[in-house]
Amino acid sequence: MERRSTAAIVADRLREAIMRGTLPPDTQLGEVELATRLGVSRGPLREAMQRLVAEGLLRSERHRGLFVRDLDAADVRDVYTARTAVERAAGLLLMAGDRAEAARRLTAALTVMEEAAGDPVALADADHAFHAEFVAASGSPRLRRMADALLVETRMCLAALQDTAPPADALLAEHRELRDAVRDGDADRLGAVLEAHMADAVERILAPLAVAAPPSPAVPA
Repeated sequence: MERRSTAAIVADRLREAIMRGTLPPDTQLGEVELATRLGVSRGPLREAMQRLVAEGLLRSERHRGLFVRDLDAADVRDVYTARTAVERAAGLLLMAGDRAEAARRLTAALTVMEEAAGDPVALADADHAFHAEFVAASGSPRLRRMADALLVETRMCLAALQDTAPPADALLAEHRELRDAVRDGDADRLGAVLEAHMADAVERILAPLAVAAPPSPAVPA
């Protein structure tokens, strides 16, 4: 039990480092160095890293070891497609449940976002927490587990969003709309705002990649 507990703690620390870019994409994870840095034995570390392989945050290369995954354009689209599905399902549960309580929880999360508006990192953390609260308020532990995993991948995607992030005011307005739609029981509005919010994030994340991509070769007439 102690080893599993240690492995879970180590997995959390590695997940956080990957999410925040402390361990950037394509970083190779060396067992000896990491075990020393984290102050744990290699057994729990190995178990923790295998958890992250299963979660899709690390990739295993034969005869080379483990590396932090680098998310490409297809991965970004897939992450946000999955998030849209999970959060839409959570939204339907919110509509059928105690909307007033859900709106209260979302208002508290929104207040934290408003207080963080001047700090891009703190605002990203608060945005993450808002969406985690949105799904948690649905009361579904399975949707919450899926959302938590997807939010880690979202933060990996957002490493490409530093120069194209939306203005804080626009981001806050979108989240207020989500809260208001829940409060008012407007499922159509909630779905529309949620889809637009996710689509805008994908467009902003992929914009720098599109600019950096080499032009397609000319096709003979």
